[in-house]
Amino acid sequence: MPVAALLEFRFKPEILDQVPDAISKTLAVTRKFDGCQRIDVLVDSDDPSRYLLVEIWDSMQHDTAYREFRASPGGASELGPLLAAPPVLMYYTATDI
Repeated sequence: MPVAALLEFRFKPEILDQVPDAISKTLAVTRKFDGCQRIDVLVDSDDPSRYLLVEIWDSMQHDTAYREFRASPGGASELGPLLAAPPVLMYYTATDI
């Protein structure tokens, strides 16, 4: 069953000009990862330092494999030094309601 991962980032205001390129490079790898169906990038209209990534994965197992990859030395992205706070990750699944 597909799973939606919502990942909120808060970036340092003084480096916002670097954020789009860093996210683009990171997502080029993510979008090719096995099980990634789609990723949408949203920017807070009132606070351009807040980004929300809406990721759709084939399954929780695919998402878990991706998170393990990103936690490894070879999977680290360049986003870390740009962050003002730790990212917040939430999971949702579709319902038939």
